Amino acid sequence: MTDFATRLTQAERRQDWPNVRPRDAATLILIDHKGKKPRVLMGRRHPKLKFMPGVFVFPGGRLEKADRTMPVYGVLDADSERRLMTKVQRPTLSRARGLAAAAIREMYEETGLLVGTKDLGAPEAPSDDWRVFEERGVFPDLGALTYVARAITPPRRPKRFDTRFFAADARAVCDEVAGLVGEESELVELAWLTFAETAAQELPTVTRVVLEELAQRIEAGSSPRLPVPFYAMHRGQFVRSLLD
Repeated sequence: MTDFATRLTQAERRQDWPNVRPRDAATLILIDHKGKKPRVLMGRRHPKLKFMPGVFVFPGGRLEKADRTMPVYGVLDADSERRLMTKVQRPTLSRARGLAAAAIREMYEETGLLVGTKDLGAPEAPSDDWRVFEERGVFPDLGALTYVARAITPPRRPKRFDTRFFAADARAVCDEVAGLVGEESELVELAWLTFAETAAQELPTVTRVVLEELAQRIEAGSSPRLPVPFYAMHRGQFVRSLLD
């Protein structure tokens, strides 16, 4: 079978846009382990969007300033924190934790699902982006997340992101706001899919690669000590390295 990095390199894509620096971004993959086979939460993007229309993706988006200062419950495991500060310019703990918080915020914004705890009262939101967590009395729980993959969009693409992928058990969801998914939203539907079922869906190549990496991680026991795959393009070819 063609290796993951080669598949990313071979994926058809134009690379004739002005080059831009990739933006820090984060994605959260919720996993439901209740059935015989694990299922992951995916959302189908609106078919009229200019960027990746109609495909299934994980909820996610770019890091915002307030993500670094939002009050949180728990901390990332030591391996995830260390790897988030590996192979980055000007690594800081606040940036690493901010990326995990961004993944939780984006999960809410795109699906209405709040990952966290209601046992501590209401956090003081640093911005409107986080206001619903204060209103619903939810502290985002960084301890529920594990860093599982990283990928940087190739140069000369219309949008570039340095995306960190996190995974969390679906039981970490403590509240839900209805009405954020539908025909007027970025995501028009949500689906809990087994890894086998994702094969029949239209997915970005990087999403499919991360799914396969995640399936192997689960098969290996999902320990936070397992290394994190990192995909980036060098001299026109994607390279897969490991963050140990």
